[in-house]
Amino acid sequence: MSRRENAVISENEIQRQKNIISEIKSKLDLNNKKRYAFVETYGCAQNTDDSQRIVGMLSEMGYERTYDKEMADVILYNTCAVRENAELRVFGNIGALKAMKAKRPDLIIGVCGCMMQQEHIVEAIKKKYKHVDIVFGTHTLYRFPEIMSKAIEKNERVFDVIDVDGAIAEDLPVVRENTTNAMVSVMYGCNNFCTYCIVPYVRGRERSRDKEDILREVKTLADEGYKEITLLGQNVNSYGNDLDEDIDFSDLLKMVEKVEGIERIRFVTSHPKDISDKLIDVLANSNKICKQLHLPIQAGSNKILKAMNRKYTREEYLAKIDKIKAKIPDIALTSDIIVGFPGETNEDFEETIKVLEKVRYDSVFSFVYSRRKGTPAAKMEDVITLEEKKKNLARLMDVQAEISREKNKELEGKTVKILVEGPSKTDKTFLTGRTDGGKIVNFPGDVKLTGEIINVKITKANAWSMYGEVEGE
Repeated sequence: MSRRENAVISENEIQRQKNIISEIKSKLDLNNKKRYAFVETYGCAQNTDDSQRIVGMLSEMGYERTYDKEMADVILYNTCAVRENAELRVFGNIGALKAMKAKRPDLIIGVCGCMMQQEHIVEAIKKKYKHVDIVFGTHTLYRFPEIMSKAIEKNERVFDVIDVDGAIAEDLPVVRENTTNAMVSVMYGCNNFCTYCIVPYVRGRERSRDKEDILREVKTLADEGYKEITLLGQNVNSYGNDLDEDIDFSDLLKMVEKVEGIERIRFVTSHPKDISDKLIDVLANSNKICKQLHLPIQAGSNKILKAMNRKYTREEYLAKIDKIKAKIPDIALTSDIIVGFPGETNEDFEETIKVLEKVRYDSVFSFVYSRRKGTPAAKMEDVITLEEKKKNLARLMDVQAEISREKNKELEGKTVKILVEGPSKTDKTFLTGRTDGGKIVNFPGDVKLTGEIINVKITKANAWSMYGEVEGE
């Protein structure tokens, strides 16, 4: 059997899991009682996508989703291993459930996701959190029905974690929370092994979905009324490298563009070393692909980029940015930046500030380096203190906030197209939506506009959001 065949879970196995779902539902229906599931997600869009499939499977078992843990018959945390804060929150949350489990022994408590692909984490749960019933990793998500069945029927703890390159499981049930933008995974895993990153160890090697499966999912979403989709991958630019046919991400984008009903296409994430002239041209010439590009630089110092194993220099990165801006002058650029990577001096940090000032990102996601056990960087030594790192992060955020404010101010008085997402989370008297460039705009309007693409005139611009009014009203 080829590596590619090993990378796809068989239809027979998926059907077996669906049969288990039906069996669970039949048994729960006999009780004639509503059942509820609480699912909380940490981390990236890929984790959110996984949670939507978990909720889909739970829904078909007969569980209704709840956001109240007290109501839940199943409580499940889908975890992230990228930063320490997320891990600490998960441990805090599952620890707090011990008393609830004592009062309600039938309550099923589970933990899944990236954290569970780390042996020391699983061992800690086995020994310290004995009220946790089910634990499964990213590679066994498709076996969730079987895991649930064992927990329900045998009332036993189930640990299902395997250390493999990873596989693709098609045709799992899914329930999407977002009614205006749907996420579509095009590939899983990563081959880059940046020294700070745990992802290749917990998500496995790169594996691309077949284009037919992707296009079928996109067409279904269009039929359901979605106008915008986001294509997901740890490094979408590597799409197709493991397939038997000659296809890359640029080719896939052009195929997705042809799906009727889809009006906006976004994608994350691109690795700077892999972004090609071909992809830039496709982005520049498309009427559907949003003029927004997330291109993480992570650091501005060549010394630190080399220590991170990013496989590009600052000069190479900036040359690509110049090429992108020349082809797409109005593009919105965003980035990820790690402050305080081991070995980074204050002088190295100044190189990062220079990149911010030169590129002038629309926004950045920045955070202090978080040491991850099992990665090469975990053994590297710091040369500045945590206090210095926090001070540098605060300065970076101040510099970027001013750049973001200036760039947003350029839109004041202009009319932009907005995909209406619904009521604003911060002020329910406003609707909220995003521009083609991914900028948040709040404006008064009828909630019936949700899901529509409308013209909004920008009346006020802040660093992180903007306000406007529906044109013609």
